Amino acid sequence: MAAHHHHHEHHGADLTRAAQTTLEKSGEQWTVMRERVFEALAGFDKPASAYDIAEAVSKLEGRRVAANSVYRILDLFVGANLARRVESANAYVANAHPDCLHDCIFLVCDACGQTTHIDDDAITKTVRAAARGAGFSPERPVIEVRGKCADCD
Repeated sequence: MAAHHHHHEHHGADLTRAAQTTLEKSGEQWTVMRERVFEALAGFDKPASAYDIAEAVSKLEGRRVAANSVYRILDLFVGANLARRVESANAYVANAHPDCLHDCIFLVCDACGQTTHIDDDAITKTVRAAARGAGFSPERPVIEVRGKCADCD
């Protein structure tokens, strides 16, 4: 039996407030630029690259925002659990439940790029235990399952 964790997923302004609260609890400031980057990230329906986000924020700001600045903010967001990095795509998704920490399991559609994040603590606990058994200290397990989503299958 899978150990799925049920939690409240935030959306829209509620998601932005949850992200702000989580970031501030970690001791970081919620700046205007961080809010713009988070809202741009949350506005994508698929994983977004730092360049995609920089372009969206640049349009909103009416000035060029460098991807390097966005990368720094995204790194902060990943560390604070506000965003997740889809490793194989070098792209990011907003974490719909930033107040709850889990290892990532991503289902990535090779046809359309849609990425679904699921939590299954039993699977990730087993992965961590296997890593420790091999003499490895797991820091940030990310599991990606590539295939086709129901819409593309």
